[in-house]
Amino acid sequence: MPVRVSGFSAPYHVALLGPGSLASSGSYEIPRQTDAVGAFLVAGNADGLAAARLRIAAPPDPRRGLLIVASYDDGIVVHDSRDFSVLGVLTTGGAPSDAAVDDLGRIAATDTQGSQLLLATLSPWGVVRVDGVIFGDDVAIDGANHNVFVTNRDLDGSGGLTRIAPDGATARVVTGATAEGLAIDQARRLVYVANTNDGTVAVVDQASMRRARRFNAVPRVFSLVLSPDGTRLYAIANQSTSSPFGAPGRAVAIDLRARMPRVVAHSAALTFPLGAALDSRSQRLFVTDEALAEVYVLDARTLREQRAPLQTCQTPWKPTYDSVARRLYVPCAGADRIDVFDGGTLRRVAGAPFRTGGYPLAVAIWHSRSG
Repeated sequence: MPVRVSGFSAPYHVALLGPGSLASSGSYEIPRQTDAVGAFLVAGNADGLAAARLRIAAPPDPRRGLLIVASYDDGIVVHDSRDFSVLGVLTTGGAPSDAAVDDLGRIAATDTQGSQLLLATLSPWGVVRVDGVIFGDDVAIDGANHNVFVTNRDLDGSGGLTRIAPDGATARVVTGATAEGLAIDQARRLVYVANTNDGTVAVVDQASMRRARRFNAVPRVFSLVLSPDGTRLYAIANQSTSSPFGAPGRAVAIDLRARMPRVVAHSAALTFPLGAALDSRSQRLFVTDEALAEVYVLDARTLREQRAPLQTCQTPWKPTYDSVARRLYVPCAGADRIDVFDGGTLRRVAGAPFRTGGYPLAVAIWHSRSG
């Protein structure tokens, strides 16, 4: 965990009371095994004195359902999915913009301002960092081969995609200008990447990590969602008439079956859309609006509004739809909360919105495992 001091500048002396050690890199390293419940850090120089008391929690139990929240300010915040209580915070040493978890219990978290990917395993508990994953934005894990994919906002002066294999080997490919969102087609072993600043979507072959094609989507394409059968791609134009881009945002549906993918449906103008999640069972596309405390509910076939938007908390970011529990999770970056809606009734569930870490941007879901 990096040690940072607010209120006065370096150089300063840091002292530790409790388990672990202070590394020369400026980090506090917690031992893998300890019976201690906390530690006390003190830093000081001629200009000031600072102190922090830390509580050391046990690793999360994989036998319970977990919500894994990417908190830009604090790291990975782990909640119990039943009552939304905080089980612990995994400090990442960076600023995570996204998180993912696979059915093996591997958690991946980006660092959108740095060059490392954090990988943690639930059972047995362990944490490693992979270097060379530069300015990571979105992350997803292929459920078939367990490759981790991260979009890089800046790679070789453009944008790109990084693949991290289960053995830790990395491969990269340039995709276009400022790569942000991504979607994985497991059956065809393809990855779709949204190149925000050139309005294109790149199609990358997983095995070769080469760009198979690139096609025009919408201006400022930010988020992508793929239908379960891999034939329809939903793309979000993250722009607004009141923003510097001076054009309305919208959601579009792209038919991937043709030789050249083409837009087959588009929404009405949206105020400032950002993220999307698909409920394929109910044929609903949920789209968050960063300017409004709202979530649009669109018909996934026509992209017309099915009903009035859901009212939520400030600055809703990347939503996640849990098709098992039939719940929609909406991280509200401006409110430091996570909102939750029942996928059937679209009513807010009891206990939501609940407090989490600072500036939450994404939620990943781990379903409980027996044994």
